[in-house]
Amino acid sequence: METVPPKGYGGTERIIHELVAELTDRGHDVTTFASGDSTVPGRHIETVPIAMRPLGFGGDPGPYFMATMREVIDRADDFDVVHSHLEWWNLLLAQVLPVPVVSTFHSRLDHPWAREALRNPPSGLVAISQNQASTHPDVPWTVIYNGLSLEDAPFDRRRSDSLCFVGRVTPEKGVVEAIEIAQKAGRRLRIAAKVGPTPTEQAYYESAFKPALDAAGSDVEFLGELEEADRDALLAESSALLMPGSWPEPFGLVAIEAMACGTPVLARRIGALPEIIRDGVDGFFGDDVTQIAFTVESIDRLDRAEIRRSVLERFSATRMTDDYVDLYRTLTDTDDDARTGTDASGRAAVERITRLSSSLPSRPGLGGSIVARK
Repeated sequence: METVPPKGYGGTERIIHELVAELTDRGHDVTTFASGDSTVPGRHIETVPIAMRPLGFGGDPGPYFMATMREVIDRADDFDVVHSHLEWWNLLLAQVLPVPVVSTFHSRLDHPWAREALRNPPSGLVAISQNQASTHPDVPWTVIYNGLSLEDAPFDRRRSDSLCFVGRVTPEKGVVEAIEIAQKAGRRLRIAAKVGPTPTEQAYYESAFKPALDAAGSDVEFLGELEEADRDALLAESSALLMPGSWPEPFGLVAIEAMACGTPVLARRIGALPEIIRDGVDGFFGDDVTQIAFTVESIDRLDRAEIRRSVLERFSATRMTDDYVDLYRTLTDTDDDARTGTDASGRAAVERITRLSSSLPSRPGLGGSIVARK
């Protein structure tokens, strides 16, 4: 759906690119299944010629994911580890592949059907925060926080009094609430956000966001979806980032991007954000629009250099890759032990792959399923 790395919005794809680059630098032989306009080191297998979301695709990506999975299954013998980032499709890959599978879930897990889907869970399931994992406490999660190469994030930019919002134009992200907070605090607001192509996203843009934007007048500037350099500049030049969303953020990548610029985060206390943002150090929490607006006057007493120092230490791409490599080694060691005495189960796995492969569509797929081999 997005390029790896993404040209604009796309947190999962940024994490995949960071991981591929780090693994390649360490001498691992990495193959990435992604759109043809992706730019990744190592081997690249094209799933579709051009990423589809920027072209306006708003349909069901499921058949494309299935086709990508078939490509991985057909090449299973080439890999020591498969690392899948296809959300709930991860579980199917882990069930049928004869090699260890690491399955990272980047989105929310609190769906009504999730408990049944996670019954008899495979090894190698990764949550990106303790809060995300707590939704299903009986599942043997490995929690690995996201990480980015944040050293080059701009820090010494001249700051304005303006606040900023970076994300998506959806109700759960709280973009309309961000406008309310800025108005209550008497600050200008600049919004860098993606408007999605689905009918629901388009309807929210027309019925809720656009009227709020028009009513705010010149106090709010809508910048649309920015590329990385422009987004970093916006974060570095703003006095604070607003994250008033109502959904349980599994991680909140934009928070660490802002903090790397020394920009504090003003957020609702929800999801994984309390694991990332130190209240009173990296920013402030509020339970509603009024409380968050009240904290704006306190941001100038925060130590922006300390905000940056800590986030570079806690959420680096190097640390994230260390954690994943440890998991790869644990799974491959366990798999080697299992293979010495389970030839029958291995044959059964191959038979499952053959049956599944013959039933999947043959059209090219999408997405970011990583396979790594040392």
